[in-house]
Amino acid sequence: MTRTYTDSTDTTRTRNGAVRLTDNLVKGLSAPKTGNRVTYDERLRGFGVRVTAKGKKAFILNYRISGRERRITVGSYPEWTLLAARRRAEELRRDVDLGIDPLQRRTDKMNEPTVQDLHDRYVSDHLPKKSQASIVGDLQMWKKSILPDLARRKLSDLTFNEIDALHRKITRRAPIQANRTIALLRKAFNLAMRWGWMKANPAVGIEANPENSRTRYLNEDEINRLLAALKSNPSRTSCDAILFMLLTGCRRGEAFKATWDQFDADLRIWTKPAATTKQRKLHRVPVSSAVTELLKARQDRSTSPFIFASHTGQALTDIKKTWTRICETAELTDFRLHDLRHTFASLLVSNGQTLPIIGAMLGHTQTQTTARYAHLFDDSLLNAAEVASGAIYR
Repeated sequence: MTRTYTDSTDTTRTRNGAVRLTDNLVKGLSAPKTGNRVTYDERLRGFGVRVTAKGKKAFILNYRISGRERRITVGSYPEWTLLAARRRAEELRRDVDLGIDPLQRRTDKMNEPTVQDLHDRYVSDHLPKKSQASIVGDLQMWKKSILPDLARRKLSDLTFNEIDALHRKITRRAPIQANRTIALLRKAFNLAMRWGWMKANPAVGIEANPENSRTRYLNEDEINRLLAALKSNPSRTSCDAILFMLLTGCRRGEAFKATWDQFDADLRIWTKPAATTKQRKLHRVPVSSAVTELLKARQDRSTSPFIFASHTGQALTDIKKTWTRICETAELTDFRLHDLRHTFASLLVSNGQTLPIIGAMLGHTQTQTTARYAHLFDDSLLNAAEVASGAIYR
């Protein structure tokens, strides 16, 4: 019969050496009255089975590294068999011989940042640098598409296949949103690599879903119908904001957040603060005399710092109902509020302005963004080609 004693940590150990652990022996080990008892294996130094006072059994491995005595739990019994636990303990013992501390490695793994941790730091460190619209969009993607599946996943465990599977899952309900979600994750993982949380980006190389860009422009007749609908609609603030967007080519958020102090004394120069622009850069741009007249008319009856203020005096946030009625009255189909910006750009092109001028007016920081309007120059280029060929064959 094996004698035992209780150490200072209330753990029982064999006094007369280890025993040969067998399946039947492990199965038959009884629980101590208090604390826990460890029966060690004679075949593998430090390997044994621990039994608690409640009868719970688990395989453990004792080892010494860097002058410290350590104990790591290999696995619970009977979920782990004796054979599987001994093989795992042998692997851990080899790690110890190589100077690797298995318990420290396990602790480090448990403390590794998760996708939830990445979300929290992304929100605190990166989101404040983005526009309000982008902040809202990013938060929705985190909440609806990313965290439900990945919140508890360790960043170091994420794989390309796992992120690709998430992209396919979102694609089934929202193909474009799936692309946006992967773009967000790719950025977040790049930040995680910069912070030393990851070594590789598992979102790199995922094939995006096809996106058919649609750019709608108003022709002359449609513009006249739009102007008539704006003039007849009683929602003056919303209609003025729509007309302002058409006359300046600005984004909806820029118009809604426009304040009187962003304009010079003559209401001819608009300086948009970086906080209100998509590129997060200050944008200084002249406005037409028509815009100046619109602003002067509003200034005479304004009591708010916002040019297009709601009845509460705060900035407009939503004009969907008015926009819907305007489009119905003007008989405009498949036309979005943002297409006012495209229409403004098309009018600049048709009147001989260059892509750099258009980019400056719209506040583009990258030439490829303005390049989407290059095809509008086709008529001018065709005329130029005819002139050249006519000169050759005259």
